[in-house]
Amino acid sequence: MNKLTLISLFSMLGLTVSAQQTLPLTAEIQRAYHHGTRAMDGKPGPKYWQNTADYDLKVDFDPASRLLKGEEEIIYKNLSPDTLKEIWFKLYPNLFKTGIPRASKIADRDLGEGVQIHSMDINGKTVPAAAMQTEGTNMHTAINSLAPGASMKLKISYQYILNKGSHTRTGEVDEGSDFVAYFFPRIAVYDDVDGWNKYPYMGDAEFYNDFCNFKAAITIPKDYVIWATGDLTNASTVFTRQVADRISLAGKEDSVVNIITADDLKNNAVTKGKDFNTWKFEANNVTDFVFANSNHYLWKSSSLVVDPKDGRRTRVDAAFNPIHKDYFEVIDFARKSVEAMSYKFPKWPFPYDHETVFDGLDQMEYPMMVNDNPVGKREDAITLTDHEIFHTMFPFYMGINETKYGWMDEGWATIGEWLISPMIEPSMVDEYGVSATAASSGTKNDTPIMTLTPDLKGAGSFTNSYPKPGLGYLFIRDYLGDELFTKALHHYIEQWHGKHPTPFDFFNSMNEGAGKNMNWFWKRWFFGEGETDLGILGVTKTADGYTIKVENRSQKPLPVDLTLSYADGSTEKMHNNIGVWEKGDREIVLPLKTSKQLKRVVVGSTYVPDKNDFNNFFNVK
Repeated sequence: MNKLTLISLFSMLGLTVSAQQTLPLTAEIQRAYHHGTRAMDGKPGPKYWQNTADYDLKVDFDPASRLLKGEEEIIYKNLSPDTLKEIWFKLYPNLFKTGIPRASKIADRDLGEGVQIHSMDINGKTVPAAAMQTEGTNMHTAINSLAPGASMKLKISYQYILNKGSHTRTGEVDEGSDFVAYFFPRIAVYDDVDGWNKYPYMGDAEFYNDFCNFKAAITIPKDYVIWATGDLTNASTVFTRQVADRISLAGKEDSVVNIITADDLKNNAVTKGKDFNTWKFEANNVTDFVFANSNHYLWKSSSLVVDPKDGRRTRVDAAFNPIHKDYFEVIDFARKSVEAMSYKFPKWPFPYDHETVFDGLDQMEYPMMVNDNPVGKREDAITLTDHEIFHTMFPFYMGINETKYGWMDEGWATIGEWLISPMIEPSMVDEYGVSATAASSGTKNDTPIMTLTPDLKGAGSFTNSYPKPGLGYLFIRDYLGDELFTKALHHYIEQWHGKHPTPFDFFNSMNEGAGKNMNWFWKRWFFGEGETDLGILGVTKTADGYTIKVENRSQKPLPVDLTLSYADGSTEKMHNNIGVWEKGDREIVLPLKTSKQLKRVVVGSTYVPDKNDFNNFFNVK
């Protein structure tokens, strides 16, 4: 990473370096500040821009053969200040194409030809096949100049065969059920930081897409139901009247409505009796569009008010195979997750009108949809459901570049899981990833969180994306207090929802929203490395109690939680947030006022990763 400072930039604003600690900057971010597309106060700059498109998707899908044939029309709008001479596309199903690079092995039987482009027209002119250069999951072609503010119209005809096995976020679930994601050629992001997003999809790191408008018409044989991103606009055309009425009722009811029952399936009383049905959906200002189908799934639904200011409701759906008994409770977990997100954390009204949890073969999020495998333990069903639904905010409402900074969404889903799971089941303590963070700290793969996602290796691929950033968010929440933290987080969300924030926009937005310069923490936790290890160095008797000396063997600020045991058999807890390390000390002395005889001090708690436990206790003599 090219590390620069903000010295010259702060000088331009008449600020001194001593007035605010600075963060290491990449050359790309410094350039964005210079061009005015982003601002150092964490807001979009006065010249911020992002491109967009309108997609009209027409799909024929045959679940028996898994052949998907598609035609799409795209109106692509160049809102950048640059004249574009080429267009880059993402062909995500090429992950299953023979011979392309990928992060993990796919069974030979699941490899194929990938996406076959039959034709492409740009502004009415045919693009020769030889001009479409495919490189793995990327494709690009030269174009006549697309000037700033101009639009272009593309028509693409294509097909591919959905994977039957090697399920990686998409594919056949069982005979008669499929989760179909990333199924259409889409234009890659062109942004103010990197230009075209050319990171190939390798199957590990995730996605980065523009906010676009979608219309989709999906044709499938009778008896199949489709769930999708966006709103179904022709329910009365594809469903029987009783099912369509139940969907309408569920959108108004707090109680659970059984939209598709076992009897409905038995009596073929779900969809209209035509040989094929065409399902029409619309979704505006979202980063992606996916759909799922089944001819034997049950459907439970409920809704709730997510915004008391205007009474807006969100409908929550669970579509599942009845042999998976854990899924009968998923509707409750999903509804409580949406409620908790709207009213408790992050206390932001759920941004979409519906959310569907689909019984699939993965643990993956999409706009308004999640693809969740069945699990054996109730606790796992809770954490899986709330984790994936929490992704609605990050990366979908906030258009995060997961191909570079996976921690900007996975870290939030992790803290969301930690906080919301006990709201659903009060007896739960979710420690997802904390011990792994402690154990791997200081090892060769324990790089700074700011390491680009494609460069992560080994244990760091998990810890850097999930628990380490989640702990950083948790520690800042503890440091600021719930009220001020919520104010700062809402400031970030207000500034950047529907846009593409970078880590620096996040850090600066939180500083601005909180009214505090927290760069001392951001720099050490997100840019630093080394073991996370606290220890008790000693306990000294004083006139009014004791002093306790605590050592931090790394530069990373950690909360200091002490368990104090007294000679009379009583115990008490002492908590100090990360602020005790703000000055950069490696040792601190904490005063304890007490008239009781102290016998033992232990440092540590659930959400403080501590690599070594041999120095965590001190027996007072």
